[in-house]
Amino acid sequence: MITNRPTRSILLLLMLTILVFMVNVFFGSVNIPVKEVLMSLTGQEVEQESWNYIIQNYRLPKAVTAVLVGSGLGVSGLLMQTLFRNPLAGPFVLGISSGASLGVATLVMGSALMGGVLGGLGDSKWGIIIASSLGSFLVLLAVLAVSIRVRDTMAILIIGLMFASLTSAIVGILSFFTSAEQLQQYIFWGFGSLGNLSWNEVFILGIVFFLGIAFSIFSLKALNSLLLGEHYAKSMGLNINKSRILIILATSLLAGGITAFAGPIAFIGLAIPHIARQIMNSGNHSTLMPAVIFIGAIVMLICDSIAQLPTTDYTLPINAVTAIFGAPVVIWLLVRKKNMIF
Repeated sequence: MITNRPTRSILLLLMLTILVFMVNVFFGSVNIPVKEVLMSLTGQEVEQESWNYIIQNYRLPKAVTAVLVGSGLGVSGLLMQTLFRNPLAGPFVLGISSGASLGVATLVMGSALMGGVLGGLGDSKWGIIIASSLGSFLVLLAVLAVSIRVRDTMAILIIGLMFASLTSAIVGILSFFTSAEQLQQYIFWGFGSLGNLSWNEVFILGIVFFLGIAFSIFSLKALNSLLLGEHYAKSMGLNINKSRILIILATSLLAGGITAFAGPIAFIGLAIPHIARQIMNSGNHSTLMPAVIFIGAIVMLICDSIAQLPTTDYTLPINAVTAIFGAPVVIWLLVRKKNMIF
């Protein structure tokens, strides 16, 4: 019998994740009987082949993407909040998302000015992914270069925000000169999407995700030490610069990879760590990390199910749903607890 409260909570979150995952697969714009969905998932023959195609090539990859996105953004948000000891820090505070946005903006809106091969890549899904990845990578290199030279963690935070402002300004200039059609394409990418990935793309995103999680796990001891401040961590023998670079790499892999494949998705990275702290009533990252992974997956799956508007042909922007339905939950939790565990 499991008597450890954190272990029970983690197991409960795991079971809830599986339940919400199944609900997400069961419902969509096409009304498919639950029995037929179960038959498709177990490899049995389905009444209509089109139903099997929808489940295997659209609903399942979308649900897996939701799990990776929610978990990855939640973990990267936790890393940033602990590194900067700031409850308002999120996974994109270093400018990673802004770098990805600049890459996509340069490809999509810059094609109006340059044309040629660039114009063709702007209409390609892989072109968007590569451009987003390159933008994130360039910002990552800049942040890493700064983190090596600058000892003050808050200075890195401010520099990251400056990178975000700079890239946003360049995107604004590109928007001014681009056509309405290409501007609309960029705006739609900015809404975020979970349903446009094939299994091959989900597999690549999964590799990036597990690399980021592995770096995060290696950082657990450093994260717990940093909770009490850098001076305490140094007195415990922690190499601050090495740990800082490892945490930034983990965040960049998770946030950058997710943005490249699913677009910039707001709220999740900022809110999920706070929800996990209130539920687990703990600041220990060995407990928080698995909780954040499961809670992030649960919230993202629920938001995706709502965004899909089951039995209708409409799909709401996932960014709007995560904020509209998630923010009140966080406000309620914080008001009910009346204090923030950090």
